[in-house]
Amino acid sequence: MAAVFLVTLYEYSPLFYISVVSLCFVVTAAMVLGWFGFDVPVILRSSDETESILPTPEKQMVQVTNPFALEMGSGPASVPDGVSVRPCCLEPCVLSCFWGCEVSALQRTLQAHQHGPRHSTPQHFQEALHLCYHHCQSFHICSEDREERWTQIPTDLGITDFGLLPRQRYPLVAVLTLAEPEARDTYNIVASVTVIHVPDNKYSLSARVLFQYLLTSQGNMYELKPLFMSADSRGLSRPPESEQQPSEANEEDSKVEQSPVLEEEEEEEQEEEGWSEGKGRDCVVCQNAAVNRVLLPCRHACVCDSCVSHFQHCPICRAFVLESFTLTQGAAAQHSTTECY
Repeated sequence: MAAVFLVTLYEYSPLFYISVVSLCFVVTAAMVLGWFGFDVPVILRSSDETESILPTPEKQMVQVTNPFALEMGSGPASVPDGVSVRPCCLEPCVLSCFWGCEVSALQRTLQAHQHGPRHSTPQHFQEALHLCYHHCQSFHICSEDREERWTQIPTDLGITDFGLLPRQRYPLVAVLTLAEPEARDTYNIVASVTVIHVPDNKYSLSARVLFQYLLTSQGNMYELKPLFMSADSRGLSRPPESEQQPSEANEEDSKVEQSPVLEEEEEEEQEEEGWSEGKGRDCVVCQNAAVNRVLLPCRHACVCDSCVSHFQHCPICRAFVLESFTLTQGAAAQHSTTECY
């Protein structure tokens, strides 16, 4: 019957026949692609079709304590003049600033921590780096000390830049380790490694944190990653929650508490208080409930618990959502938290 109809249609008008067949092919292909999870044009979707058939898998998190926090300080920064950093630790710590650390040496050190002896003291890092750096400067940080520390490469070394891109050395690598042996037995996280870019004459990009890693006493390594809020939250990537990714795929999911960082503006302090009180920010979909879900792998914190089950793609960037995890706020956790998966 269908063959007779097609033959009759072809005899009536070959052009119309080709158009009908092409349209049927496009619609069929779109339905097949949509069935396997690919994007299809909105015009080809059914009006009652929901964007997600299956609920988004939820990532279960486990809470551990992170005694370290480090951020960029105020004031100008350059290789000849130095840079200011602001540590904040729950226990007495040692801040070691390695200027001009070789990229390959740092990678070998991080790999050695995972497969060999654990690096939990400044001496361990100095030995693991094999003096593959220009200068090392150390500071002793007291508990809850939030004062800025100014670090600078000595002028007598005559180093004003680290060459053109691609570079063989990081301008600055800041390592935080626990100062007291008893504290190393208390915390699972024993060291924090922060790679910092410092501008110079060859590369004038403003000073910023490039990478942050946490090293554990079991030999695991986590990369800290920020969360991204919606435009209504002024694009903040530093709510009380951010992410970190373990270096091993079979690593146990955990959630890390980070020490609080001093806020300079009153508005930011009020926002942080809102999160600690469990108020959160409004969901970008329903505008009623508070944001309580982070979508992976894009790391957008933008939807509530009810709306997350209706989306297969992130409402902000349209990236495909593989998993999500819940933002937990509690009175007992007064420190900012990080999530890892």
